[in-house]
Amino acid sequence: MELQDIVLSCVDCGTDFVFTVGEQIFFQEKKFNNPPKRCRPCKARHLATLPPAPARARNFNRSTAKIETQATCSQCGKETTVPFKPTQGRPVFCRDCYQNKNQFASA
Repeated sequence: MELQDIVLSCVDCGTDFVFTVGEQIFFQEKKFNNPPKRCRPCKARHLATLPPAPARARNFNRSTAKIETQATCSQCGKETTVPFKPTQGRPVFCRDCYQNKNQFASA
């Protein structure tokens, strides 16, 4: 099937715009399922109303938010903070005990 330019209608302003063969190939490579809905000017206006990219990513990506949890070291009993939420039944180590544990394991 040979691709051809497609004329689409913008959902915001109703004007017609061309969905070129190059853009269609790009959409296929990125595995985008739907064609664009907005013409370039309307897309630019729409993107300008969204919050900056890092703020959007923070809302959708849990890995960008740092979790600090208070915990007690399972080995020495010292209070510490860990960068994850501990799972019940699994040991939590302070930095010193964790480093010592890893040194013995690699030796």
